[in-house]
Amino acid sequence: MTIEIGLTLGILLIALVLFITEWIRMDLVALMVLSAIAVAGLVTPAEAVSGFSNPAVITVWAMFILSEGLTRAGIADHIGRSVLRTAGRSEGRTIVIFMIVGGLLSAFMNNIGVAALMLPVAIEVAHRSGVAPSRLLMPLAFGTLLGGLTTLIGTPPNLLASIALRDAGFSGFRFFDFSFVGLPILLGGTAFIVLFGRHLLPRTDTTRSHEGQPDLRTQYGLQERIFALRIPPNALLAGKTLDESGLASAAGLMIIALTRGGQTEALPDRQTVLRPGDVLLAQGRLERFDLLRQWNTLVIEREAPVLHGMLWKKTTFNELVIAENSALIGEPLHHRNFRERYAANVLAVRRDGTVRRTRLGEMVIAAGDRLLVQCANEALEALRRSPEFSGVAKVSEADLRETYRLKERLFVLRVPQESALAGTTVSENRLGDAFDFRLLGIFRAGELIESPPSEEIVQPADLLLIQGREEDLDVLRGLQELETLTDVAPYLGVFEQGQLDLIEATLHPRTELVGRSVADLKLNERHQVEVAAILRDGKPHRSGLGAMTLQRGDALLIVGPRRKLAELNQDQNLIVLNPVHVQPIDTRKAPLAGALMFLVVGSVLAGFLPIAIAAVAGATLMVLTRCLSMEQAYRSIDWRSIFLIAGMLPLGIAMQQTGTADYLADGILALIGPYGPWPVIAGLYAVTMLGKLVVPSAALVLLMAPIALAASADLGILPQAPMMAVAIAASASFASPVSHPANVLVMGPGGYRFVDYLKLGAPLTLLVFLLTAILLPVFWPLQ
Repeated sequence: MTIEIGLTLGILLIALVLFITEWIRMDLVALMVLSAIAVAGLVTPAEAVSGFSNPAVITVWAMFILSEGLTRAGIADHIGRSVLRTAGRSEGRTIVIFMIVGGLLSAFMNNIGVAALMLPVAIEVAHRSGVAPSRLLMPLAFGTLLGGLTTLIGTPPNLLASIALRDAGFSGFRFFDFSFVGLPILLGGTAFIVLFGRHLLPRTDTTRSHEGQPDLRTQYGLQERIFALRIPPNALLAGKTLDESGLASAAGLMIIALTRGGQTEALPDRQTVLRPGDVLLAQGRLERFDLLRQWNTLVIEREAPVLHGMLWKKTTFNELVIAENSALIGEPLHHRNFRERYAANVLAVRRDGTVRRTRLGEMVIAAGDRLLVQCANEALEALRRSPEFSGVAKVSEADLRETYRLKERLFVLRVPQESALAGTTVSENRLGDAFDFRLLGIFRAGELIESPPSEEIVQPADLLLIQGREEDLDVLRGLQELETLTDVAPYLGVFEQGQLDLIEATLHPRTELVGRSVADLKLNERHQVEVAAILRDGKPHRSGLGAMTLQRGDALLIVGPRRKLAELNQDQNLIVLNPVHVQPIDTRKAPLAGALMFLVVGSVLAGFLPIAIAAVAGATLMVLTRCLSMEQAYRSIDWRSIFLIAGMLPLGIAMQQTGTADYLADGILALIGPYGPWPVIAGLYAVTMLGKLVVPSAALVLLMAPIALAASADLGILPQAPMMAVAIAASASFASPVSHPANVLVMGPGGYRFVDYLKLGAPLTLLVFLLTAILLPVFWPLQ
């Protein structure tokens, strides 16, 4: 082994570890690889950046634009109407139609885009035909993956394998060369799922219907969380806006409608001023709201300097610095979660010289933030050891007084003997969840309990040392005055009369919002609609939604006026499963978009243009003919995939030039070479298939292509069969929901679990392998 081979293997190993652990996002890993091999001198500077001008990279981004043009031109609407007419009520027939249609579309479009395009159509067909969505959506996703195996542009691994062949001096694959193997695999996979595989899938959601809102409200359990509140005469909240009332920020309620003088306003603006007699239709947990209102029984102790002095003497205040690589970065600052995780109260945040002491729960944590915390000494030691913080320093009393002005916001509350809060734990009574209150200590029987834990039980006569604003207690008294109405039925007409509608949506595979809070969607600010519930792992969540972290596969129930919900059809972060259309979809451009795609394919088949030039020309014509705008074209490109491919291509060059590919190929041949070339090809297939579980498919092909080419040279065989085997194995992503974005996309709407993918995906993976082993020798002989 030479030094160059050792360096290349080292870089390869580190890249694999980073891909598997996901400590660093995959496109950044690719750029790190590019930089490392260039700095190490394993490739020239020109070779290091050659990936960005590679025909495969150019073709991939151009195909993203072509796919988006077909979608925006209304192709989905045409397909949906045709499928609705032909599907009927037969489950098997419906599965066949969706797998074949999805597969054929994926032969010419990006398979993630096809899955996103067909998902709402599949949901609608499932509900109209009575077929369970769970029996249809996974076959749809698998059909798009199988269809990608049928053409040169069906999936990036096919294109990358062909480019690798040409770069090595061999003939690359033609447009339909993959069809000889891929089309029988698509048909065989469809037959397997229809005859056997569909019986391995769960049967759920058979009664749901998007033609009526009551079913969605029932499925998400929304009906049991809706109640009505009336504002009495001379109420403290009269004259305040909805935002100032604390109904949303403190009580965690969503105000669905406001009725005043017989007129109902759906989803009233947060700046709407409340008046006596107003009836508010609210969604949330009534028991939590009632518990919050019981805070009204607490009594402010105006003179408590002794308790303040005890707190300063016994408690230490420290400043935590958020580390550059902290997992907290990008997360909202939730007082309760932070206290339970780190046993510390966050009292203020200092950022860029500015101190913020109010509404900290709305802040998103950033690197370098300085958090003023109060905690016990034991918790302080754990904070010093935590990798989330780069520094922990004690704050002087002078800084507390002058920089943080902490004493201005301290007051004491006494718990009366008859208070309903007595006997509840700190966690149960939501101390600190409402407004900006933080419980710094409890004075009981002459002793101070500093930074009480969540399980601490509040007792009668306790004195609670609170950091917050006394004026917030007036808002609490206003909440106490609200009248809860026993009959909510008269106010539900806001749904039945069409003022409000409900839609169901899931996150787009390319959204950047995974891991962010629901509040980061900013649906109210951008569209004046609200998230009413989230369905995750089959369980609905209906309260505390703003703070919930979004996950792939989540299904969101969104409420709003129809014309506003219709705007979500264009939201880049969401796929609406039951879209609302206030006007018919304009499909006049659909024939033109289809003709342009046909022109691209025809020019390649006829040999007039290389695939990269044809794709770029087609994408340009899509924009020029206004099938989509240039801004939409830019947004349609998955830049992560582009940088991943462009960054990893130079590693393939380094593997070939340094002899690393030959070194690894010799190792494989030493193990299975004596059995003949086809077992070697089977071994390459198996390694690629296993690698797909942890490495992105495009990067995997770029790593395996040099090894396959070197093994072919050593065996003295044509490299087309090994390269096709690698490409097919890299695209056969069935056994895990995370192995391909199309699989994740259908997980929430289908109500699938991880094991469901394994039960159907594992035998389908084996079938694809067997069909490949049978068909490759027939159509791609080795000599």
